[in-house]
Amino acid sequence: MPLVRSLSVTSLTGLEDWDNQFVQENVTLFEIAWEVANKVGGIYTVIQTKAKITADEWGENYILIGPYFEHNVRTQVELLDPPNLAIKRAIESMNSKGCKIYFGRWLIEGSPYVVLIDIAATAWSLDRWKTELFDSCAIGIPWYDREANDAVLFGFLTTWFLGEFVAQCEDKPYIVAHFHEWLAGIGLVLCRIRKLPVATIFTTHATLLGRYLCAGNVDFYNNLPKVGIAQSSHKIVVHTASVHSDSIRLQREKLLHLGLDIVTPNGLNVKKFSAMHEFQNLHAKSKARIQEFVRGHFYGHLDFNLDKTLFLFIAGRYEFSNKGADIFLEALARLNYLLRVNQSEITVIAFFIMPARTNNFNVETLKGQAVRKQLWDTAHAVKEKFGKKLYESLLVGQLPDMNKMLDKEDFTMMKRAIFGTQRQSLPPICTHNMLDDLTDPILNTMRKMGLFNASNDRIKVIFHPEFLSSTSPLLPLDYEEFVRGCHLGVFPSYYEPWGYTPAECTVMGIPSVSTNLSGFGCFMEEHIADPSSYGIYILDRRYRNVDESCNQLTSFLYSFCQQTRRQRIIQRNRTERLSDLLDWKYLGRYYMYARHMALAKAFPDNFTYEPHEATAAQGFRYPRPASVPPSPSISRHSSPHHSETDEDDERYDEEEEAEKDRLNIKPPAMMVPASEWRMRSKKGSIDTGTTSTNSNASTPTNPSSPSDLSSAGSSLVDERN
Repeated sequence: MPLVRSLSVTSLTGLEDWDNQFVQENVTLFEIAWEVANKVGGIYTVIQTKAKITADEWGENYILIGPYFEHNVRTQVELLDPPNLAIKRAIESMNSKGCKIYFGRWLIEGSPYVVLIDIAATAWSLDRWKTELFDSCAIGIPWYDREANDAVLFGFLTTWFLGEFVAQCEDKPYIVAHFHEWLAGIGLVLCRIRKLPVATIFTTHATLLGRYLCAGNVDFYNNLPKVGIAQSSHKIVVHTASVHSDSIRLQREKLLHLGLDIVTPNGLNVKKFSAMHEFQNLHAKSKARIQEFVRGHFYGHLDFNLDKTLFLFIAGRYEFSNKGADIFLEALARLNYLLRVNQSEITVIAFFIMPARTNNFNVETLKGQAVRKQLWDTAHAVKEKFGKKLYESLLVGQLPDMNKMLDKEDFTMMKRAIFGTQRQSLPPICTHNMLDDLTDPILNTMRKMGLFNASNDRIKVIFHPEFLSSTSPLLPLDYEEFVRGCHLGVFPSYYEPWGYTPAECTVMGIPSVSTNLSGFGCFMEEHIADPSSYGIYILDRRYRNVDESCNQLTSFLYSFCQQTRRQRIIQRNRTERLSDLLDWKYLGRYYMYARHMALAKAFPDNFTYEPHEATAAQGFRYPRPASVPPSPSISRHSSPHHSETDEDDERYDEEEEAEKDRLNIKPPAMMVPASEWRMRSKKGSIDTGTTSTNSNASTPTNPSSPSDLSSAGSSLVDERN
């Protein structure tokens, strides 16, 4: 039976579904974030993808609170009358006092209820609320800071709504309010100041101080103990504090000197990205579409074999240093030298998908796609005439005279098309006209490194300073399709609180490079015995200097270029098998623990939560693959199908390897012995929840001091082993 996505779910044998979950009519979960129905950052992805599993757990008792923006509501939200009487009365009460509060369903998977607050309608209260905030907890807000002013309005209105909801409930409600990031944090502060009967959770997704210091070329992580900030004299108690990665945990402890209750890793709805057993075919289809773009972009200089061309990419927010674009460009320059010196037939095309300020498409880039289309039309026209003459010749029972199949007009048409492909300039390194061309860091670094897409270069670069879209006249692909068509995602970030880009690569079966400074990289190092064997390359950017990290990245890229097609297919199969590890189906229970913990701390007379301590022996790590890792120096596998060019006839059985991996999986560390979760009524103790499991977010083991890399070539075997 062929291995499909639905079967590989069993690879995590220790992560069973929870058959019985806590459900109580008078317990309501409010999740508050600026990114609710408002796509402005990575937190939007967290909220959106997590909504289904949370809605499945809480049902109609799960409500999201976010800002009201009309352009978002038109396309994402169905406005409704609240079915809950307390919520309806709370909204009516606030609207009667000059507020504008809306209720509806967010049209995403899970269809959760949303309460949207129009902060502009109550901007007249801003000065009064800023004064109250300063008087009550000594938090001052600059008058010119638009973002901070929005946070104040959103926080006060959120707290007002929660207070109204408590007042309108007939029975005593049990409320969990989960706040995400500082833009929603004012609401949490006010809940504690006003002593609302609410269990509070605060999740830190990143720190602004860390982001800015890392962008300023500060050795941030190795100097964390020396970095300090002024401490507020007023301390706010949070029932449960969480972060989504060990990287942010470290910053919270060292920068803010605050403790932590639980690490809540970010996940994805794997079903969205699952292509069942067809994901390899989807890779081939998307790759063919990227190749069509490349044919047009490099017209006149298409002197390399597309069948021996690898597509690498980096994508995300345009933070040149924080996202690792600087070290990626340096590694590409070194890789270019290695491939040229070793006379490699491999060509690498590196895409930079980072939005920047532009005014339009580059004319030369658009011309390339027009030339490609003209060549296609010419070839198609000649093919039609050739096929018609061949058909008529065969009808009369004669073999065609090849000298008469094409006339002079056909040759003239083809010559004109060939002459039209001649160009005097090199293919452009940027697809758009940049507004800050002279100061753009990516373009300036490409010029400095001499990456100009010359004919003798084995590394070609394409900077696409705009998010991908299927409606683009240049590269008509959605981001998901583009990722599927690439061979490797490279994300050597220096500051990356989590890293959804490598996670998305993983669930689509695309190998990726991450770092031990990103939440995703630390998570994978902790749970996979040999990440590189599964196509997860972890770059050391904490314990090595920039030059050593660049050598290591060059080594990763060079070893990847040496893989054969069959080895890359095997590696993609292994990478896709890790999808289960990133599924909200499993990672969502970390949030479940956080909510249970908050309720037990806020309402100790009604709820109890008794976590068990995890022992050091308990651990979950994916083993090394059952077969030999796909390293060019030691692996004899190169394609799951027999190839006449292979040096041996050894076959690769993907289903057999997957079954061996499933049998080798150890009990998971993330799910340790069951925790007690009970709710007590006034009359007695009623066990409303069955035994659940307690999460232990253990700190990943620090790697040993890496050996120095004398050169990218000499470090190849060491890095692979």
